[in-house]
Amino acid sequence: MATYVPTAYQNGTTSPDWLNKGDNAWQMVSATFVGMQSMPGLVILYGSIVKKKWAVNSAFMALYAFSAVMICWVTWAYKMAFGHKLLPFWGKAGPALGQKYLIGAAHLPASQHNYHNGTVETPMLTPLFPMATMVYFQFSFAAITLILLAGSVLGRMNIKAWMAFVPLWLTFSYTVGAFSLWGGGFLFQWGVIDYSGGYVIHVSSGISGFTAAYWVGPRLTKDRERFPPNNVLLMLAGAGLLWMGWSGFNGGDPYAANIDSSMAVLNTNICAATSLLVWTCLDVIFFGKPSVIGAVQGMITGLVCITPAAGVVQGWAAIAMGVLSGIIPWFTMMVLHKRSTLLQKVDDTLGVFHTHAVAGVLGGALTGLFAEPALCSLFLPVTNSKGAFYGGPGGVQFLKQLAGACFIIGWNVVATSIILLVISLVIPLRMTDEQLLIGDDAVHGEEAYALWGDGEKYDNTRHGLYDDTTHGDGRGQGARGVTIEL
Repeated sequence: MATYVPTAYQNGTTSPDWLNKGDNAWQMVSATFVGMQSMPGLVILYGSIVKKKWAVNSAFMALYAFSAVMICWVTWAYKMAFGHKLLPFWGKAGPALGQKYLIGAAHLPASQHNYHNGTVETPMLTPLFPMATMVYFQFSFAAITLILLAGSVLGRMNIKAWMAFVPLWLTFSYTVGAFSLWGGGFLFQWGVIDYSGGYVIHVSSGISGFTAAYWVGPRLTKDRERFPPNNVLLMLAGAGLLWMGWSGFNGGDPYAANIDSSMAVLNTNICAATSLLVWTCLDVIFFGKPSVIGAVQGMITGLVCITPAAGVVQGWAAIAMGVLSGIIPWFTMMVLHKRSTLLQKVDDTLGVFHTHAVAGVLGGALTGLFAEPALCSLFLPVTNSKGAFYGGPGGVQFLKQLAGACFIIGWNVVATSIILLVISLVIPLRMTDEQLLIGDDAVHGEEAYALWGDGEKYDNTRHGLYDDTTHGDGRGQGARGVTIEL
């Protein structure tokens, strides 16, 4: 009996010799995991962790960023981050849309690492999957960075200003960090370790978010004083998607389904669990009860802290990093924040500065201490890399990590400020006070729930007339049904 083998499984043009199907499958799954952290993970998390009147706006900011980044990424931004070198910190812009480019073997043209005498130390990175997979994988990281940044300005940023900000920040800020550390730029060549985005993603989003919060301005005073989540259970669902998706976030960065990716996935979960438990214990010790929101914050700081080190540290180091990521960001958020005039002045809605910038810098610094030589040799372009705890020149690695953090911080403060100042010339950065009083219905003409309350300014032209003695006559109710006063 004759058998038919589909062309995709034959060693032909659709399955060339250089393609490793296992690596390709894992890379696409990892990319989808990271995409699901944003969509629906952070869409759900943002839509439920904010006050009810901002649920739609917060979720939509994430949804819009995800879509806008995709188009910008394939049109010009991918090659700025992973293409041929234009400057030591920037690649040449160009589209990643042509068939010939996308079905060829993936490669990062600027990633060859040379000794000082010009001889090759580590050849150019050439993963065993097509360029289309690489473009998709790196898109998911770019998208989630913008969405994390949005957490700092929820509840008051003009949606039109946000729509302009996303492509500009992607172009002039994100691509610089990505090329410098991952695409073959000067920090990559120097040997700064950022395994999966502690600097490129988390320090960038935390610092830029804090900077954006400064320029946009604060929420209404009553929103700053009382901003309860509208649905704690949905918030936990979003947080769960974020945690589980991190297996692709860190596990996909070796660009292969190999032993290093396995180490990265295990260390990610060890650190996250440890940090969540430490944060929860601190809440119980100092506030008398465990906070669910606090547990989510502890989970996030653990995930962020391990990200720059995930595949280059041992399991005991992941626990140590989890302990520190549960303590230090907790201290900056719960203690230092209340004592700092600057931190009090800047309205960082979800505390992205603490959960991402502080935890990201902490993780990068600890990488400079805990990076294990044998694991480093599996991943890094610079041979003989190791953390300070392993002796020899390891102390230099710690200093490199600090220097890399300083560059990312400085660039993001300056670039974000310039972008927002330019946008403010044509679009107000902050919503009007009228919109801030009402919320989603004023901004989008939509509401998350068919209820009225939670402190919004009552407007019968928007919310309908309510009379508990007459139901069903439909007067003033519009398309949203009976309005219930809470």
